[in-house]
Amino acid sequence: MKKIQMVDLSGQYQEIKDQVNSSITQILETSAFINGPEVHAFQKELETYLGVKHVIPCANGTDALQIAMMGLGLKPGDEVITADFTFAATVEVIALLQLTPVLVDVYPDTFNINIEALEKAITPKTKAIVPVHLFGQCANMDAILALAEKHNLFVIEDNAQAIGAKYLSKNGKKSMAGSMGHVGATSFFPSKNLGCYGDGGAIFTNDDDLAHIIRGIVNHGMYERYHHDVVGVNSRLDSIQAAVLRAKLPKLDGYCEARRNAARAYSRAFKNQQHIVTPVTVNNCEGICDVCDCHVFHQYTLKITNGKRDALAKYLNENDIPCGVYYPIPLHKQKAYVDGRYREEDFPVTNQLVKEVISLPMHTELDEEQINHITKMVIGFVNG
Repeated sequence: MKKIQMVDLSGQYQEIKDQVNSSITQILETSAFINGPEVHAFQKELETYLGVKHVIPCANGTDALQIAMMGLGLKPGDEVITADFTFAATVEVIALLQLTPVLVDVYPDTFNINIEALEKAITPKTKAIVPVHLFGQCANMDAILALAEKHNLFVIEDNAQAIGAKYLSKNGKKSMAGSMGHVGATSFFPSKNLGCYGDGGAIFTNDDDLAHIIRGIVNHGMYERYHHDVVGVNSRLDSIQAAVLRAKLPKLDGYCEARRNAARAYSRAFKNQQHIVTPVTVNNCEGICDVCDCHVFHQYTLKITNGKRDALAKYLNENDIPCGVYYPIPLHKQKAYVDGRYREEDFPVTNQLVKEVISLPMHTELDEEQINHITKMVIGFVNG
């Protein structure tokens, strides 16, 4: 059996090796390291893939979120609502910009932001909602967009984990994750479904004026060289990373399907296990349906309900099966974001999830032998 990895980037590289190596060599020979042809070509190709008017590449996913908020003109003291159960980058940029983060609970099945809690958190100071499309599927965008319209709020989609996923609206329209709000942001960190070989990110929007503002912000606030019209940052996707992403983008749908197939195999093996809760999809299909496109399984996350999660993680790691706990501490309990406004009774789901969730190896190169071994080890320990 091949060595089990949480993400097998080396195996994935073999299929795109010739294209990646050739493109990087050309960049080295032409010295077009910054804003070169590869960056512009990738931008256009991603616009086409997502069905959006504007993609603005940047240095990483955290920058993408920060720049999106800067572009919308949010001011210190403005409240921004997001999920308590997610990676810290989402709330980090809110705090960095001296905005006021407002954390709310999530649903126990999809792990995405709870709409009732979101609506309850809206105040006259609220200016934006940041739904996080966690682990590979979209939050309830119909409800979020309706609330945003009702209260005149911006919607900033954190699409760091769900690029390639599709969202089926109540009206029957399918949209790509990240394309529905006023602006979307994503990360191209190497382990993402669409990942580069370093850091990278991008911002998406269909708003021409917002796109123009953001293009200046990513380049020191310049729209004309040495004319600094707004306060900006230095945040660019370099040409080498763009070349890697160009090689991967045409394969993204295939990568996502390979992940779904691995997820299907996991879920079949764990079916009817009393203490193991498998992931559900937002469309409430029975399992992961044959035509699934709503979940791209950036992570395959179980809930272990008999109190053995921490012991299971230790056992798997000791037996050369990598795993992850995403996330072990609620954001409202992190030292940097503790706030007297938060009450524990407002976060019953997140407070329980941090004790139960565990993510198993998930990538495009997982094979049947590896999945069988992983699932047997998990089932044996949980039931032992």
